[in-house]
Amino acid sequence: MTRLPDLGRRGEGWVVLQVVLLVAVVAAGMLGPSWDGATRIASSLAGLTLISAGGVLVVRGSTDLRDSLTPLPHPRDGARLVETGIYARARHPIYGGVILGAVGWGLLTASIPALGLAARSTKKN
Repeated sequence: MTRLPDLGRRGEGWVVLQVVLLVAVVAAGMLGPSWDGATRIASSLAGLTLISAGGVLVVRGSTDLRDSLTPLPHPRDGARLVETGIYARARHPIYGGVILGAVGWGLLTASIPALGLAARSTKKN
């Protein structure tokens, strides 16, 4: 496995990169629709569904972590490993929810660039 750079003591640089990518996804969605008609209606409904599902994952993941929640990749000192609730079924539900929301945004706005950036956020280096 390739060792990725830490980008800060607790991974602060990774958070900055994630925020930049999410802002790019949102901005790309505002560039205008790439398709219209029935396809646009269907993609808008699918997008709203994915955004809602992503929101549920983010809220549930945040709630289940309680005091262990941190925006940084490295856990807080003394944080406990959570293996109950949504974490019994998914390793990274908050990240998964954000990715679902990004794909949903691309579908809702009918934006190929936003979908491409959302897909890029799922790629492992």
